Amino acid sequence: MKLLKYCPSCGKQSLHWDGEKKWSCPDCGFSLYNNVAGAVAVVIRFGDEIYLTRRNRDPRKGKLDLAGGFVDPKESAEETCKRELFEELQLDIDISNLKYLTSLPNIYQYKEIDYNTIDLFYEYNVSEKFEVNLELSEISEAVWIPLQELQLEDIAFDSQKRFFEDYLKK
Repeated sequence: MKLLKYCPSCGKQSLHWDGEKKWSCPDCGFSLYNNVAGAVAVVIRFGDEIYLTRRNRDPRKGKLDLAGGFVDPKESAEETCKRELFEELQLDIDISNLKYLTSLPNIYQYKEIDYNTIDLFYEYNVSEKFEVNLELSEISEAVWIPLQELQLEDIAFDSQKRFFEDYLKK
């Protein structure tokens, strides 16, 4: 968090990071909080297989990821699931069929800034397998993987690895 040095209020190079969530300026009293951001991750499931995407961008380019993303202002987590699944996979889902599973803290590092997130995990069952036409942007590939073949070291984010450790036991 050394990226931010100058106080946006007084302009002095006095901005101090507390190491957890707050920047403050001892000269003018300005405070800026880096609060936890909400994010969703959706396990799309058909029987004993799940649909994962491969990241085409940093962080963790090339690793497997659940479909999902950050919650926008004035948006519920369920609305985020619907929006993200449509944006990433052109999959139009019925929100009422989403099943909330759990939440886990995570750190999403982007351009030298650590964003603390709370990742909300959902499950969405589909009645048949599907394939999507991917635009090569955020996702380079989407694959159906049998749960028993999932390798945790291939997963992009720590919260998803922790999630799958428990999920695979059930």
